[in-house]
Amino acid sequence: MFLDWLERRIDPFAPFDEGRMPPKTVLGFAGFYLRPMRGALMLLFAIALVAGTVEASLYLLMSWFIDLLNTADRATLWPQHGTAITLAAGFVLVVRPISIWLHELLSNQLLVPQATNQIRWRTHLYTLGHSLSYFQADFAGRLANRVVQVGPAVRELAVVFIDTLLYVAIYAVTAIGLFGSISVWLALPVVVWVGAYSLLTRWFVPRARARSHATADTRSHLIGRVVDSYTNILTVKLFARDREERAAVRGAVDVHTKAYLHQFRLVTLTTTLLGVLNSLLILSTAGMCLVLWQRGGLTTGEAAAGLALVLRLIAMSGWVMQTVRGIFENVGVIQESMQTIARPHGLIDAPEARTLRVTGGEIRFENVDFHYGRGDASIIENLSFRIRPGEKVGLVGVSGAGKTTVTSLLLRLHDLEGGRILIDGQDIAGVTQDSLRGSIAMVSQDTSLLHRSIRDNIAYGRPGSSPAEVERAARLAHAHEFILDLSDHRGRRGYDAHVGERGVKLSGGQRQRIAIARVILKDAPILILDEATSALDSQVEAAIQDALDTLMGGKTVLAIAHRLSTIAALDRLIVIDRGRIVEEGSHAELIRSGGLYADLWQRQSGGFLGDRAPAAAS
Repeated sequence: MFLDWLERRIDPFAPFDEGRMPPKTVLGFAGFYLRPMRGALMLLFAIALVAGTVEASLYLLMSWFIDLLNTADRATLWPQHGTAITLAAGFVLVVRPISIWLHELLSNQLLVPQATNQIRWRTHLYTLGHSLSYFQADFAGRLANRVVQVGPAVRELAVVFIDTLLYVAIYAVTAIGLFGSISVWLALPVVVWVGAYSLLTRWFVPRARARSHATADTRSHLIGRVVDSYTNILTVKLFARDREERAAVRGAVDVHTKAYLHQFRLVTLTTTLLGVLNSLLILSTAGMCLVLWQRGGLTTGEAAAGLALVLRLIAMSGWVMQTVRGIFENVGVIQESMQTIARPHGLIDAPEARTLRVTGGEIRFENVDFHYGRGDASIIENLSFRIRPGEKVGLVGVSGAGKTTVTSLLLRLHDLEGGRILIDGQDIAGVTQDSLRGSIAMVSQDTSLLHRSIRDNIAYGRPGSSPAEVERAARLAHAHEFILDLSDHRGRRGYDAHVGERGVKLSGGQRQRIAIARVILKDAPILILDEATSALDSQVEAAIQDALDTLMGGKTVLAIAHRLSTIAALDRLIVIDRGRIVEEGSHAELIRSGGLYADLWQRQSGGFLGDRAPAAAS
């Protein structure tokens, strides 16, 4: 079918260079994303030119028709003018509808939906390529809002510009041409009006752009505030902070309202000035028509068509001014989205990065230095250690010692300040991030699930897994039984039940077991356990320990736990303090040495490792 064929000419998901940063200017940014559809935009421009010319020609046709009625002999009208009247009717009945149809077809079926979503898709993929710290530094809602809103904003900038300004230009040229062919004096008011209108637009546009940008920025901040409250609704309820949250959102609404009012003051002033300008055009044109008609230099049809054309031009001028304001609202939207999206990726694959090949799972940290940008306050300093293939190593230290930072560096969530990390002799800085993280499975203490079904969350570990494989992983994680009892607000049950945003419908222990099932299914050769059982009670932890032992079989394991009893049986323990290794050995060896680990073990009494470092650190 023709419409299906036309709608497939622009593929929203066409391949492109996902890592190429868009330009940081509005026109450059818009052009970057409009380039793949420039052929469709040129075709739309050509059709808009034809359609606008056809519409403007109707006024010339009206002039001819009125003069024909004034001068033609009623008795001989059809013999003398029948062919011309038939052609004029055909123009109105056939050419005009076809030009409108072609314009709407190209705009609605070829360009608008596809262009909008192609821009959204490409900005989304580029945004996904940013580092973890990029997402941690902003509201998720604000980021999502800027990705979603930039698609229609860029599209409107192109499509409305073509449609609106081209139409006005055609009508202005037609009016000047018609009046100029009669008298220069008749064309003069329109020429003056065009100049004054251009000056008014030139004055209005930069001010509208600045105020639109401020409005868009405050709107984005408002959305971020609202989303932040909703995302953390449990914290809001637990601390009874509804009043504070209302105050925070009210403050954001108030700031947005003031920015909006400041923007519309400009609109009110500009619209009023345009009304005065348009009234002067009507009076001056009508006056010139009257003078020329009295002198016989203007026919009734020409006067009627000219005044109708002026009235149409005036009606369009208000529409154009509002459209121009809308264009620069979109410019404001593009500016704020551009400032968020068009940043260099903090972490990129090296040129010609290789795919990581894990043959044994050996991990080496060699003189690694890293800090989080706090001047000279290093988190990891000259850290070196080796984990042999298949070895199970526990990382021990008080909160803030750098344990989780070590796992983040192994996953290359941050780039190193110095040194290097090797997996089976391959520098992780020289392999692709996807292959690196695909070779490492991790269960973290901050277990976050996607707002999808239980099955989708478990299968996230290995896309394409069968339902039987998902269920087997859930059984090993001791999650199958509680999964069968789950249901959601739409009546979906068991593995089809959805878990809510970030898994809020599940308890901490249930979320952690789902996360463990996901890692069991992934079956990666390197395993990181960062407080993997922190949310489980003792009974469930004991039951799941067998599954963890099975999961760790044949894998290189790096485990972190505050409860030292959960990692005491590992092959080796590395004790770190302030980013440096202070002790190393088995549980028994470290107890006998009487150092920091022994002190921590004694203080813990089988419980939880506190935040404060012991006084006697060796």
